Amino acid sequence: MIKIFTAVLVAALIIFLGFNFLREPSAPTSDPVPSQEEETGLKGSEPVTQTTITKKLDLSAQKLQQTPSYVFEEVTLQELNLSNNQLSGSLPGEIRFLKELKVLNLSNNQFTGLPAEIGQLDKLEVLNVSNNQLTGLPQELGNLKNLKLLNVSGNDYSQADLEVIKKGLPASVVIQTE
Repeated sequence: MIKIFTAVLVAALIIFLGFNFLREPSAPTSDPVPSQEEETGLKGSEPVTQTTITKKLDLSAQKLQQTPSYVFEEVTLQELNLSNNQLSGSLPGEIRFLKELKVLNLSNNQFTGLPAEIGQLDKLEVLNVSNNQLTGLPQELGNLKNLKLLNVSGNDYSQADLEVIKKGLPASVVIQTE
């Protein structure tokens, strides 16, 4: 029964993602942005713009031991959820390719480090790295000028690291430490 449920869940995920992770990455094109009808298949509804379409990828609770490489090819992702897996070591530096990312949830894994490249995610607004095994935080987190929430609770990071990071962040950022 569990195997059938898992197969159905995987099939639904493949359909939901539009088979994006199965296709080879294509070279950038100068094709025009699809019309609302092409993009949504809907006619006569409220206009849908590029800014109202959020591309999300939820790979939470999949027992992943490493981040699938195709994730870093999804350069239009705005939300990535890798929480509740078995990810360890450091998040790959390829995270820098996800320039549109606004929400990154890495909570409840076994990460021991974050790459400096995470500071290149200019649009990042929410970063949740709670309940990992982080002993240090890269100072480049201070480069995240659009950050609104940083959750570092449940880690054994250096308070000195966090103080350096705070100096670079906007004063309005909510930092959860417990």
